Amino acid sequence: MRIVVTVAFMLICVALTAIVLMQEGKSAGLGAIQGAADSYWGKIKGHSMEGMMVKGTRVLAALFVILSVLLNMKLF
Repeated sequence: MRIVVTVAFMLICVALTAIVLMQEGKSAGLGAIQGAADSYWGKIKGHSMEGMMVKGTRVLAALFVILSVLLNMKLF
């Protein structure tokens, strides 16, 4: 059982690293000067690919923390 949890932990680590590196930066840049942040595309970010990556990052981070605690407790 410990081997399965360890393999899952390693896969989550790789996936979390990849998804964080694929995300764009949070700086507003020149788009904020022109008001692009309040446009239609700025309002529906939660339903876009960027929004899904943010949600995926949160889920993977939570799984990362849970599995790291489980592996540290040595229950298996």
